[in-house]
Amino acid sequence: MKEYKIKLSFSELTIQIKRVGEDYQILLQGGEQPHIGCTVLAVPRESLRGNGVPSSTASVLNLPGHKDEALCRLLAERLSARENAVVACSGGFHVDGITEGQIREVYEAVEEFAAELRM
Repeated sequence: MKEYKIKLSFSELTIQIKRVGEDYQILLQGGEQPHIGCTVLAVPRESLRGNGVPSSTASVLNLPGHKDEALCRLLAERLSARENAVVACSGGFHVDGITEGQIREVYEAVEEFAAELRM
């Protein structure tokens, strides 16, 4: 299992990735109250545009009132397409009174991480 810690200006985010056969399991957690707010299952596929670019399709289970899907979907879909593997990502990030700027910081950090991730 690989573990990555991402320092934010106001908190920390931890991403753990485990190989499961040819597939991957990701656990994303952070903030004041780490939790599981959603699970995303991404399956690789060819691009719908027919241009040969790898892509993925995701299914999502959300807990009511949780907004963790954006982070887990981003990680699951990117890794699934890149590695041509099934990827399940679960997790949650929670900070009481989080601002729009802090939400943007978390999302941008995960987006940068996903773009640089090489398995």
